[in-house]
Amino acid sequence: MKPNQTILFDLDDTLIHCNKYFDFVLAQFFDLMTTWFAGYRITTEDVKNKQYEIDELGVQKHGFVSDHFPQSLVDTYAHFSAMTGRPTSEEEQRRLYDIGMSVYAQTIEPYPNMTETLERLTYHGHQLYLYTGGETVIQERKVKQMGLEIFFGDRIFISPHKTTSVMESILDKQKFDRSRTWMIGNSIRTDIVPAIETGINAIHIPAITEWKYNIVEITTEPKRLFLQLKSLLEVPPVIMKHNNLI
Repeated sequence: MKPNQTILFDLDDTLIHCNKYFDFVLAQFFDLMTTWFAGYRITTEDVKNKQYEIDELGVQKHGFVSDHFPQSLVDTYAHFSAMTGRPTSEEEQRRLYDIGMSVYAQTIEPYPNMTETLERLTYHGHQLYLYTGGETVIQERKVKQMGLEIFFGDRIFISPHKTTSVMESILDKQKFDRSRTWMIGNSIRTDIVPAIETGINAIHIPAITEWKYNIVEITTEPKRLFLQLKSLLEVPPVIMKHNNLI
């Protein structure tokens, strides 16, 4: 019998939609900001760049915690208020924070072919794990809403940071055979680079809507397979082919 593969899946924008909800909330934020600062020659692009700058610093410092995103909206508002001299108001700050938090209340939708892909891999006996960034309560709620426990059981790793060191600790603790272990995700920064740097196989599936933060240059030469696929549906045939070559 051929040895089965160990497959770690990212969650957000790999198995389920995520970025599009943030884009929806950001569109509301940009509209408010350009309205409130209409007399100060502040453009949407100005607001977008500053919010991303603040948001990125927050992620690097605190990881994927729930309040960093709404706080980035408030902090961006504070930045332009200080720059222009426009008075701040507690009511406006509360409104922005609430808009930011609303992103976590969106109805979750699966990516195309999510269920079919997981069913096929499970049917063929591969061991599936979920490795996602974020807060436990929020991510576990998404897992439950999507019924993903049937595929992953308790084989779920949730971390505010998704880095090479976190990946290394998972691989060591679980004693995974790195030659038969895969990381599948949309983020070059948090999925693919850590996989390559820890010496496991990696499959990159670009998100339908990508976040600028996830796009970085790969500077480490892969020791194992590194593939880029267009959709989840392409994953099982690739895994099966590799399995048959061992």
